[in-house]
Amino acid sequence: MVEAKRLRAYLKLHLAERVGATLFKRLVEAFGDVESAAAAGPAGWQQVQGVGDKTAAALAAVGDEQIDQELAAAQEHGVTILPLEDERYPAALAHIADPPAVLYVRGHLEPADAVAMAIVGSRRCTYYGLEQAERFGQLLGRAGFTVVSGGARGIDAAAHRGSLAGGGRTIAVMGCGLCQVYPPDNAKLFEQILADRRGALISELPMRTTVLGGSFPTRNRIISGLSLGVLVVEAARRSGSLITANQAAEQGRVVFAVPGRVDSPLSQGANALIRDGAILAQDLDDILEHLGQVGSTMAPEAPTPAESAAAQALDATERVLFDALAGGAMSLDELVRHTGIDSGKAASAMTMLVLKGLVAQRPGNVFSHKAHKTLKAPKPAPSS
Repeated sequence: MVEAKRLRAYLKLHLAERVGATLFKRLVEAFGDVESAAAAGPAGWQQVQGVGDKTAAALAAVGDEQIDQELAAAQEHGVTILPLEDERYPAALAHIADPPAVLYVRGHLEPADAVAMAIVGSRRCTYYGLEQAERFGQLLGRAGFTVVSGGARGIDAAAHRGSLAGGGRTIAVMGCGLCQVYPPDNAKLFEQILADRRGALISELPMRTTVLGGSFPTRNRIISGLSLGVLVVEAARRSGSLITANQAAEQGRVVFAVPGRVDSPLSQGANALIRDGAILAQDLDDILEHLGQVGSTMAPEAPTPAESAAAQALDATERVLFDALAGGAMSLDELVRHTGIDSGKAASAMTMLVLKGLVAQRPGNVFSHKAHKTLKAPKPAPSS
């Protein structure tokens, strides 16, 4: 944990207008450490490339009162401020070219979040896109991945919901300060993430920063930076999701895309990614096989002998319903529509599947195959 004096030095630089991640890094490198950089004064700052009169004035304008207000706002909203050098700062993000100097975290980050996959796509999307985002979110969550996305309407929200339904963790990277949530219609989703300790809302923006269009492209590098790979579910040709995919490739992450209809404008971006070399993803195995050692570690274990015996003893109705869950979680109503089985008969059979330990039941009468494995983040490779 970084001591209070040093945290204030971070905030002195971070809260100044016109100082982004790249210039912050340049200032610290020029003066040797963050405290020296914060104390350098206008004449010193202007010796650094990229710092003119306006930027020096902006740095000088950040005083103790503004820093105190930022710290108070963070405390009021239950937000932890992690400077880049804090041991709790996500290691994968710290090693991108332009990591956030300061990360605001509302909720809980865990070591297991190092094994993360991003799912991104359009806010304006089709039912197919929503279905696939939620499906992959569930599959990844059940396999032990933390699902990272941008908390937006559409594909992002579906991915977060899917991860939660699959029993996984999820991180929403916000395009505003954490004094507010955006969009407001996802407030209940965010509350679920926080209340169940199933992840976090994070941002690099000062606490009171409002929603600005220019914040989203820079936010996207955090989504990819936290992740082993990025899955694009549905995106038009000019979608911001393609920016995330490009940043992921530059960061050395694996880029995946779900194929869409060839005649849908909302699939043109994802289909173009596949044409240009992104990995086509139809199911979890397509992702695991391209993540090397991590992918093999995340592969689900075989069921126990007792579970195998229970699976062999299913009656015809139970078998149909159990097989219907192979593609991901479904509500009872969805199972009835998908299989054509009478609702009363289906409810009874699902109760038996739960009692046999083959199916997990979640709030909202949603069912999924029971996960067999809880996974931990892999140990980092020894430094050379």
